[in-house]
Amino acid sequence: MDQLIEIANTRVLRCADKGAALRTPADANDFLGDAWGHEADMLAIPVARLGPDFLNLSTRVAGEVFQKFVNYRMRCAIVGDVGQALAESKALRDFVRETNKGNALWFVDDLDDLRRRLEAAA
Repeated sequence: MDQLIEIANTRVLRCADKGAALRTPADANDFLGDAWGHEADMLAIPVARLGPDFLNLSTRVAGEVFQKFVNYRMRCAIVGDVGQALAESKALRDFVRETNKGNALWFVDDLDDLRRRLEAAA
């Protein structure tokens, strides 16, 4: 079950580990709707909820989904281990490194990592 938590004055909708997958840009609408329904400032989406091709940047799914989140000003954290995908793709490593420098999209290992980042940004 999704859970609204507050970290460093940020209302984070922590998405459940199980549920509909984020496979296409259209699926992002459901995540956005849930976030707005909870009046969240940020989504925390577990890696387990990503579709099988999501982290394959050549499919363009991740880029289109994240652009949608940015357009609607919904911050997003992908929570969990993406190490294998990073090991297989220099482009993904570069993408993760660059997005983690910003404030709109982060890849974090766990909720403790997200908490540290939000507290440091506050």
